[in-house]
Amino acid sequence: MLETLGYIAGILTTVAFVPQVMQIYRTKSAKDVSLAMFLLFTVGVALWLAYGLMTHSFPVVAANTVTLMLSFVILYFKWKYSKTSNT
Repeated sequence: MLETLGYIAGILTTVAFVPQVMQIYRTKSAKDVSLAMFLLFTVGVALWLAYGLMTHSFPVVAANTVTLMLSFVILYFKWKYSKTSNT
């Protein structure tokens, strides 16, 4: 039961980033995304991933691996679209 709760929490918190990625991709703008917040968040997710690996917690590893990838996509879009808006 507890592991199921972990999977559900991981899925929901990971999927929560998909609409943001899609919004940035569609609008080609990430100006309203806080760079500082996402940098801090990404470091936190990386630490959660390390914790999951060290404790052999598959739900933590799975959720944070995908979330880390989505965070990198958002950071990439933030960088990419801030460059194009400055030219």
